[in-house]
Parts: sequence; C-alpha cells; structure tokens
Amino acid sequence: MSTVLACLDGSIYSGSVAEHAAWAARRLGASVELLQVLGRRDSASGDRSGRVFVDGQQRLLEQLAEMDAERFKLLQANARLVLEAARQRIEALGVCEIAVTLRTGDLIETMAEREETAEIVVVGKRGEAADFAKLHLGSNLERIVRSSRRPVLIAARAFREPKRALIAFDGRSKAQEMIAAIAEARLLGDAQCDLVTIGAETAEGRRRLDDASARLKGGGLRVTARFEQGQPERTIPEIVARDGIDLLVMGAYGHSQLRSLVLGSTTSEVIRGSLVSALVFR
Repeated sequence: MSTVLACLDGSIYSGSVAEHAAWAARRLGASVELLQVLGRRDSASGDRSGRVFVDGQQRLLEQLAEMDAERFKLLQANARLVLEAARQRIEALGVCEIAVTLRTGDLIETMAEREETAEIVVVGKRGEAADFAKLHLGSNLERIVRSSRRPVLIAARAFREPKRALIAFDGRSKAQEMIAAIAEARLLGDAQCDLVTIGAETAEGRRRLDDASARLKGGGLRVTARFEQGQPERTIPEIVARDGIDLLVMGAYGHSQLRSLVLGSTTSEVIRGSLVSALVFR
C-alpha cells in the first residue's frame, strides 16, 4: 500500500495538514505516516570543551546544559501531543492505517528516507514562525518542494475539499509530465478541473492545451481548457478568487514563466497570493 507522508511542526496548520492527509489517503487508497522532525540544534547545548572558565562559570554552563536537556524533553513531549492529536483527527475522518514517526535530525534527510513508499507529501503553507501579516511561506516549504521526489500538497490554513481545481499549464515537457501524473492518479477524480494557460493564444499553444485536456479526460476527469491573458503571479491568484477554486495545481520547475520555486519567483508568488491549497509537481 502506498503512503501519504504528512509533515507536522506544531503550527496552527497542523490540523489542516492532518485533514488534507486524510482526504488524500481516502482518494488514493493509501495509509498515512505522520512525521515530525526536531532539529539537532533543539537537542544540543553546544561544545564547551577546551574552554577556560572563571570561578562559577563552569557550574553556570552546566546548569544551562541541564536546562537545554529539559527543554528538549518538553519539545519531545509537545511533539508527541501534536502527532497524537493529528492521528486522532485522521482516524475520525475514516483512515485507519496511520503510522507516527518522531525523529531528531535534519528534516530533508529524514524525508528522503521516509518518502520512499510515499505517493504524495503534505506540508503546511506556513510554519510555526511564519509572518502572517506579510503572507510569508513556511521556512521549510521551499526546501521540501525542491528536495522531494513526490508531488507536494501544500495545505492552506483551513481544509476545503477540492470541488474545483485550477491546473496551470505552460505546455512544456515538464508540464506535460505533470498532466500525465494527474491523469493516472485518482486524487482529482471528483473535481471540476480548469486547465489554463496564461498568455497569448498561438496555434502550437492551443494544440498542446487540447492534447493535455484530452489526456486528463482520458483519465476520467472533468476538464475545461482555456487561455487567460496576463502574468502568472497576478492572473492565477485572480482566477482562484474569481472562480471559487479550491485547489491550485502547478509545477515548480525551470524555464518559462512558471519557473523554479525560489523566494521571489513566479511559483512562490502564485502560491503566496492564492489563499487555497496547492498541489505542486517538480
């Protein structure tokens, strides 16, 4: 059985990540693995060997080390509570096969190991330290999308079951691979899919858009295909708001206006400006 890998960090997005994971698991017939990784810095108090101390400083540093150890125990206890709350939430939504993993180390290294059997990765749009006023994305989001070999479902603050999805398509080879993956999966089976290319319509662009539409329809999806004028970073969020889109589907890859996911790039701007969840392919 394939797995939905849901990454938690204790932020207010944890509940939404759990609900998105449950939805994806039901659609894919998959189990769920809940993963939380505590950083190595959380468990370390620093190397003080070789230092020269004045009277009393040694004892003070020992007390600081003891406080670090106690703090890490509290972080572990809190992480277990977060994971258990998510497990109960997913179970209540009808998913019974749920694994829970708490690790200390590097998030990306741990994900590379755990996603071997995963069909999709779920992560919150913003983390525990995000700046909501500026709509900053979570500090780990770019790292996860760049490193993951699986599609990444980026959960908005509140879960909304996708009834209508916007698929941003630029016609290039990576976008065509994304279309093939969507057509083969069962994730969007119940949703109305709006397949949209941003930019001026050309004969070649129309052919590629029609081919992509036919491929999705061949996978049993309900699809409408069209061109929209404008720039992706502005036009896509406008479409999301105007048309009542529940899920944005797009690529994070090189070339064209939908280029690599880096802070300040088109893809990042689109995800930041769209107040819905996003399914991102590399």
